[in-house]
Amino acid sequence: MNSNALLNGGIFAAFVAVTLVVVFRASKNTRTASDYYAAGRAFTGPQNGIAISGDYLSAASFLGIAGAIALYGYDGFLYSIGFLVAWLVALLLVAELLRNTGKYTMGDVLSYRMRQRPVRAAAATSTLAVSFFYLLAQMAGAGGLVALLLGIESKAGQAVVIAIVGALMILYVLIGGMKGTTWVQIIKAVLLISGAAVMTVWVLAKYGMNLSTLLGAAVDNSPAAGERVLGPGLQYGASGISKLDFLSLAIALVLGTAGLPHILMRFYTVPSAKEARRSVVWAIVLIGIFYLFTLVLGYGAAALVGPEAIKNAPGKVNSAAPLLAEALGGPILLGFIAAVAFATILAVVAGLTITASASFAHDIYANVIKRGAADDKDQEVRVARITAVVIGAVAIVGGIVANGQNIAFLVALAFAVAASANLPTILYSLFWKEFNTAGALWSIYGGLGVCVTLIVFSPAVSGKSTSMFPTADFDYFPLANPGLVSIPVSFFLGWLGTVLSLEHDKAKFAQMEVRALTGIDSEKATTH
Repeated sequence: MNSNALLNGGIFAAFVAVTLVVVFRASKNTRTASDYYAAGRAFTGPQNGIAISGDYLSAASFLGIAGAIALYGYDGFLYSIGFLVAWLVALLLVAELLRNTGKYTMGDVLSYRMRQRPVRAAAATSTLAVSFFYLLAQMAGAGGLVALLLGIESKAGQAVVIAIVGALMILYVLIGGMKGTTWVQIIKAVLLISGAAVMTVWVLAKYGMNLSTLLGAAVDNSPAAGERVLGPGLQYGASGISKLDFLSLAIALVLGTAGLPHILMRFYTVPSAKEARRSVVWAIVLIGIFYLFTLVLGYGAAALVGPEAIKNAPGKVNSAAPLLAEALGGPILLGFIAAVAFATILAVVAGLTITASASFAHDIYANVIKRGAADDKDQEVRVARITAVVIGAVAIVGGIVANGQNIAFLVALAFAVAASANLPTILYSLFWKEFNTAGALWSIYGGLGVCVTLIVFSPAVSGKSTSMFPTADFDYFPLANPGLVSIPVSFFLGWLGTVLSLEHDKAKFAQMEVRALTGIDSEKATTH
């Protein structure tokens, strides 16, 4: 594929050039903290819905899930189901209430009826942790993709490319803020869904538009698995532990979305709760259509490329979609899909970076360090931009370490952290009038600590050939995804911290409940 490196790089460079123009144009209207963090709340529900799908359909969705389906069939498609069903939790329990009660970050909601400084510090800590795990996946995807497309197989060469991707991401965030990032996500969503649609129709056309014929070809071209690729258990059915691992993964995926800070922050870019609700409906439709495409793309890769070729490619499991594109349309389609995959990574990491930097600047700097006295435009936004540079540097280093991992799996770890550290506290804050500061701190720090500790001592990090550190051996916790343990522990700690504390502000909860359910006074909360 080295002969095609110039074409692939040229298509990607064209995308970068176009999006940078868009970001520069958007930056002209980025003057205040509201512009930088929430795009001036100027996007409509459909626009935000497309941007949410662009933010959510990450490299894991496009590269990781297609590869997982190609290798493991039915078990790989379970990622798609979990990622999609999770949106019902966000729609029914979180989106509208969060938009009514918050300003820029998750910390705004959690601290509304509690002591500001400790709760904001905890919310910022969990936001940074979730963003870090998610960034690991995206940057690892960048390394594998470049290895495949440009023929750079040395780890040093891939590290350089990961650094370039990280530098571009920092540039998007520094220049365009949330408005520029949102337009990049909209462009990327249109390209990604269109590209996946073209490939889906192309694959089906090769088999007479008959899905059954395609599935039969996938079975024939998967000699090691055979018909097992069509049924459950190929990846998660070998033992009782693997079945528990699947249950843990499913819980993390379904509950994680409603706790992802970069998704929650998108609800603040629309002018009202009604538009927030509309944006989630649009996102569900677009994401659902895309995940149906992944089913065809995954089995198409198994049929036309083959599991062994995918495993032996430089990007391994993450190479399935690009290899399928090459098998279908040669270097031109491969170059386009490569550019789309890069666009996917850039858009998602930009969204993650602005969310993490906003949380630090707004929650830690402006409200904890400065006690609310920071200047709206100059100080807070400057700190956010400096934080974006730091986060970008950390993401580059982490991506180099995680290079080669299955990115769908790495994202699942981020979902587990979000579901453990954030979701219990958000739900308790919105729905339990007894909930207090102690409960919030116990839930956030306890859930985060338990989840990260279990990840460190899990097979995801050491003990197996597929682990992040395959030569090490400290996998004392048997499950690769800790959600089955860490999420219930976080809910329990939130309850325990609350009942052991004497602090209860039912009057403040009543105010928050009225605002969350009706939207009354919510504009005052977003303009003070």
